[in-house]
Amino acid sequence: MFTSVGPEKFSQLACQMAPYFSTINPLISELRAGYSQVQVPFRREITNHLGTVHAIALCNAAELAAGVMTDVSIPAGARWIPKGMTVEYLAKAKTGVNAVADGSAVDWSTAGDKIVVVDIRDEEGVQVFTARITMNVKLA
Repeated sequence: MFTSVGPEKFSQLACQMAPYFSTINPLISELRAGYSQVQVPFRREITNHLGTVHAIALCNAAELAAGVMTDVSIPAGARWIPKGMTVEYLAKAKTGVNAVADGSAVDWSTAGDKIVVVDIRDEEGVQVFTARITMNVKLA
């Protein structure tokens, strides 16, 4: 579906299914089995008292990137749910950010807990955040 409707429309549809993600105004710019990229523009609505991207906005971007990537990586009929997330804030994000979920090394053909690593970089390429999200996969 991603390729048939384009990134903008697909991102809107994803936010309709999970409305909270619309708070970060995401663009799912790349999506394939084992990989996704989500861009989040810098907007006042997602900043903290320091004028940088809020920690929870970064968590939302990471969860969205991991979630859509997991969804297209698991076998047809399988289901998943996030079970836990460990994060590290590495630098202040003073610009828009780009979240990349890399699940290329994960065996998606089996059930159980899968660790998805998501790295977030600012517009200058500085890594500002990293997450390890545990996705629990159940096969049909």
